Amino acid sequence: MELAELDRKLLAAHAEGDAAALVALYTRAGDAREAVGDIPAACFYLTQAFVFALEAGLAEAEALNRRLFDHGRAHLLRF
Repeated sequence: MELAELDRKLLAAHAEGDAAALVALYTRAGDAREAVGDIPAACFYLTQAFVFALEAGLAEAEALNRRLFDHGRAHLLRF
């Protein structure tokens, strides 16, 4: 997915309040930045995904917390 398309989908998900889509899209953006070694940007996107997952009570929160912990960006939480 190209950056412009990802941005469009993120804006639409925000407008619709679609937490599951926001988690998936922010995770995807984080994955893309991580793949090219841009860890600060990856962690920004993964943090957004984590916050939306927590707010919505989604199971993805645990894996996102682990990834942020592995990058030294969060404390490891118990779920």
